[in-house]
Amino acid sequence: MTPRRKMPRLIVALIASMTAMAANAQTPGVRPQIVVGIVIDGLDYQYVDLLRGQFGNGGFNRLLSEGVVLANVDYGTNVDVTAATAMLVTGAAPSATAITGAMTYNRETMRADWSLLDTEMRGTYTTQTLSPRPLVVGTLSDEVRIAGSGIARVYGVAADAQQAVLLAGHSANCALWINPENGNWSSSSYYTDVPSFVGKRNRSESLNLRLDTVQWTPLKSPEAYSCLPAHVTQYPFRYIFARGAQDRWVKFMSSPIVNAEVTDMAGRLVTEQKLGHSGSLDMISVAYTLQPYDYTVRDDNRYELIDAYLRLDNNLEQLISTVENSVGGGHALFFVAATPPAGRSRRDDPAWGIPYGEFSTNKAKSLLNMYLMATYGNGDWIDSYHNGQFYLNHKLIESLSLDPTDVRVKAAQFLTRMSGVDRVYTCDEILQARGTEYVAMLRRNSHPTSLGDLLVEVSPGWEVVDDIISPASESRIHYVRRIATATAPVIILAPGVDSRVIDTPIDVRAITPTVARLLRIRSPNGAAMPPMVF
Repeated sequence: MTPRRKMPRLIVALIASMTAMAANAQTPGVRPQIVVGIVIDGLDYQYVDLLRGQFGNGGFNRLLSEGVVLANVDYGTNVDVTAATAMLVTGAAPSATAITGAMTYNRETMRADWSLLDTEMRGTYTTQTLSPRPLVVGTLSDEVRIAGSGIARVYGVAADAQQAVLLAGHSANCALWINPENGNWSSSSYYTDVPSFVGKRNRSESLNLRLDTVQWTPLKSPEAYSCLPAHVTQYPFRYIFARGAQDRWVKFMSSPIVNAEVTDMAGRLVTEQKLGHSGSLDMISVAYTLQPYDYTVRDDNRYELIDAYLRLDNNLEQLISTVENSVGGGHALFFVAATPPAGRSRRDDPAWGIPYGEFSTNKAKSLLNMYLMATYGNGDWIDSYHNGQFYLNHKLIESLSLDPTDVRVKAAQFLTRMSGVDRVYTCDEILQARGTEYVAMLRRNSHPTSLGDLLVEVSPGWEVVDDIISPASESRIHYVRRIATATAPVIILAPGVDSRVIDTPIDVRAITPTVARLLRIRSPNGAAMPPMVF
């Protein structure tokens, strides 16, 4: 064979090889069979980074080494876990979702109730009557279900009822949560596809029957908590949830032990419902908690908090392993999203000499009412206080033909002079987003139907004693206001996406569109931001 005859064959082979390489480069990666959304309330990236040497290989370390880490996700002004979860699953701000917090004040009934309360529904294994209908925009899970034309299977699992409903969305097969009165796994009549094993589990494996034997002690030996001072780990903690204790369910639901129950239920859904094998994209969303435990025997709760991170690392490894054992590696997309840590309900020990004070909502209401009576005449000028907001008596203002804006301005000026009050904003300022960028963020995280007339921000270090008891809370609320920048990381582990760390601040509303792009489905109808590309 002459060289002239070899050359064309060589060229043809080279062209064929280059064509194949180009085709492979242009072919998108395999679409996942299942997407797993994980919301961790209170996760702090600084603690994750601190404890990397203590974690195993399959949980946080797997996510950090193989995933895209968005280290600084911005939620705007302070939001609680319910509002933050709604933002995550919809890609929309509270001004669009209508979910501004766990509880919403209703001007008509003059009471605060659960934001997802739906009295037309019935509880399944619970008396709680909730549904996603108060959430007025779509969710990522809704889009997964729609993209699968009803074949896709979608579930939301959380200890908290409202989180479970938000994670499940409007179109899901089922939302499951833990009944805070007896530990049963519960749902709503809104969802018509509650797995049969849930009822069997409540009867034969009821948490109510097991809780007496459950205890929370350090997971590892003191040496594993080397990031803590020796005096902190010198006396190991031990918490039990004894039958008959009035607050045992509250304490259990606040502890990291509840994360193991959530993991177990999520794993059973994956295996028994054969998620990832429907022929379409399936989805399961799970919520965990890492909020500081407020029932510690000592004021210093760092020992318990570090232990909670170590335990959650095990839970994450278990969940990831269960999913990948079911569908195979490379066929699942995981995204882990944190919600900002909440402030502690306890103030620092007075022995440390840190200045503090108490802001009584009832006292502030009485003083403001006396001032408005002196200014405009007798009457009950304030309907209520809820979540930092005063609601004025609009009927009284209207009956006296007063300008509501003028009344609000005078009331704000009076409250600003009160001890412990840092700033007061009127609803007019917030709704019109007048003034600073901070006011614009307040507008983003407020909804006109639930916004009060006056928003009061208490001075840092002051303890807010909310002694205006709402029917839903049935107890006084105490919390200490702190000003601190808390990182809220998001980690995305997806087939074909290279690992990296992105430190620049990212609007939380971009997370859902980004995940939707990776899944090749459309974003929810309320998503306000374009997807990230990486």
